[in-house]
Amino acid sequence: MSTEKTDALVLRVVEFSESSVIVTLFTRDFGKVSGLAKGAKRPKSSFESALDLLAVCRIVFLRKSSDALDLLTEAKLVRRFRSATRDLARLYAGYYIAELLSDLTDHGDPHPELFAAADAALLALDGAGDVAAVIARFEMVLLKYLGHLPELDACVECGAAIGETGRVSFGQLAGGVLCTRCKSGKRQVASVRIETIQILRDLVQDNGPWEATTIDRTRWGELRGIVSHYLANLLGKRPRMASYLGMIAG
Repeated sequence: MSTEKTDALVLRVVEFSESSVIVTLFTRDFGKVSGLAKGAKRPKSSFESALDLLAVCRIVFLRKSSDALDLLTEAKLVRRFRSATRDLARLYAGYYIAELLSDLTDHGDPHPELFAAADAALLALDGAGDVAAVIARFEMVLLKYLGHLPELDACVECGAAIGETGRVSFGQLAGGVLCTRCKSGKRQVASVRIETIQILRDLVQDNGPWEATTIDRTRWGELRGIVSHYLANLLGKRPRMASYLGMIAG
């Protein structure tokens, strides 16, 4: 076993015994990690109440070479998710981020850029960031860094340019926008306004205008219709927290 140190976001905490818990963490350097934190529930422990859901902490853990749980030996709180006590919509948005990270990432598969994006999203939720824009931005960068980003600029089938006015077809199974010719015969094709596709384009840009983006209820409903469906196809199920996102915009 080797001792490792890294920053981590707490995705899940499950009681293991009267004094210990099993935690699922998304770490900066090692991807998703599941570990046993012995004595974490004791008043005086090496975890110092750092293992709260959505908290960011600095951890020390022993990596197991088998499929057994890693052993968490220390955790120091860096930042607690404060919105959990002041805004229900922001709390649900935080839970949704944790669910996507838990369900779409693999154990031991590091994505430091995704960790940074999740950290930034939770910071924005704790501040004054537009909740709908923060969630939509995180969904798009999550898909980008995990290699699942849908094609938004040209027909995913033939590469033909997509018109910049009116409506455009989005193929859920095809994996992006479709031209008039290629959409024929395709299953699960949605018709959306080009303005909604442009919002998604802006959200995925590293240096784009997404931080100034606000999403009204009309745009939010159409955006959720295609992104939630797309994510459900990837996961093979609808995210549990997705049903709570309707309260965010407006």
